[in-house]
Amino acid sequence: MSLAVLRSRALAGMEAPAVSVEVHLANGLPALTIVGLPDAEVREAKDRVRAALQNSGFTIPPRRITVNLAPADLPKESGRFDLPIALGILAASQQIAGEALARYEFAGELSLSGELRPIRGALAMTFAMHRHGDGGRGRARAFILPLANADEAALVSDAAIYPARTLLEVCAHFAHGAGNMRLSRHQGQAPQTLPDYPDFAEVKGQQSAKRALEVAAAGLHSVLMIGPPGAGKSMLAARFPGLLPPMCQDEALESAAVQSIAGSFSPERWRRRPFRSPHHTSSGVALVGGGNLPRPGEVSLAHHGVLFLDELPEFDRRVLEVLREPLESGRITISRAARQADFPARFQLVAAMNPCPCGWLGHASGKCRCTPETAQRYQDRVSGPLLDRIDIQLTLAAMPAESIAGQADGEASSAIAERVARAHALQLARQGKPNQRLEPRDIDRYCRPDAAGERLLRAAMQQLHWSARAYHRVLKVARTVADLAASEHVAAEHIAQAIQYRRALREG
Repeated sequence: MSLAVLRSRALAGMEAPAVSVEVHLANGLPALTIVGLPDAEVREAKDRVRAALQNSGFTIPPRRITVNLAPADLPKESGRFDLPIALGILAASQQIAGEALARYEFAGELSLSGELRPIRGALAMTFAMHRHGDGGRGRARAFILPLANADEAALVSDAAIYPARTLLEVCAHFAHGAGNMRLSRHQGQAPQTLPDYPDFAEVKGQQSAKRALEVAAAGLHSVLMIGPPGAGKSMLAARFPGLLPPMCQDEALESAAVQSIAGSFSPERWRRRPFRSPHHTSSGVALVGGGNLPRPGEVSLAHHGVLFLDELPEFDRRVLEVLREPLESGRITISRAARQADFPARFQLVAAMNPCPCGWLGHASGKCRCTPETAQRYQDRVSGPLLDRIDIQLTLAAMPAESIAGQADGEASSAIAERVARAHALQLARQGKPNQRLEPRDIDRYCRPDAAGERLLRAAMQQLHWSARAYHRVLKVARTVADLAASEHVAAEHIAQAIQYRRALREG
């Protein structure tokens, strides 16, 4: 038979659509042609495959070889199609038996010596293969891929993973009477060690800020910290992921799949909340993702974790504005002329900034020389619409040297995380989602304050000229404060605390 058909997967955003790799041998001048909308990396596969086959001891048939990657309108990128192309050539030329190939899917980049190199997106491809089965008939195929990707792919429970080091090992697997030369199913297990985060006990003082971050962690609220240099903003932010509730299986898989697509996943990060801290020179594309073949940006790499933006006003204003949509929707859609990609972006924003260009506005030393107009212009680099979407806004005071030296160690992250976990469980039992994700109709049902709290909130809204969004966000924060206190109802004291968390920068 001069035709062989194998199965593989492409990547399109978070999806991994099925691809048929069809290899046909025909009479004519020797040539190898790849069709089906391949990019440069895929077109270069013919040279890698030719060298890998020769160095593995196989013969390149002296015929016209056509490789079709179907469907033809789906863009194909990266070297993951090297392995199925090579196996297709061998099966079409009857150098290996092709009867069993239909029970497997294949992905792997070939070196010139025939070794298999790791690929991006192995977890997303395995998840799609296991979910969709054999053409929708419910029989999931097994997956043959490079050994370096085996632990990652095996995170999908019950997926049949057969890792290989070289092209020869894969060919031996399909040889008649191979026996003990067949590939073994990978029995990988997710790491069982608990994530190790920096401890809050290392941060001395700043009790009000720690309390606010506890509220933020319990309800998954976004936070902005304003204070002079050395006040502890970065230390608090770095330790914040240790307060968040443990990741469930679905959250861990989603987060790992995004990192797999970006090529940055490692099994050691399993169930560890992502913490992304891009530099303030980052572009909008770096933050939200993009490219001709869209890849996830920082907001997606922080999915189910923390996105920390230090020196917030130093970011380009147009870059900051791209955060407004994902903060509301939890997703980012990247549109290009020929294609569109959706990535999840359910991150928790933690930002920090100085109150003025020199950073010392309001410091007891009085060394700030910024005029009020200069300080206001600096703070105005953060736009009102973005600030309106940040639930909690804190002012941190500088810590005097004598206070730092005399302070005892603070409360450990584990103790705070226990209270956060209880409040988080309360929210899931009551409404099935964290307080930050409540819709307006949910707010009316679950966050309605008592009469005194309603009067206090209305007075604050009129005096501070809040928007309807700010009104709803204060109610959600107050609901979280009440949950931490194990209170069934939102009382005036909970509203008062939530109001104080929205007055750090500007009123209105």
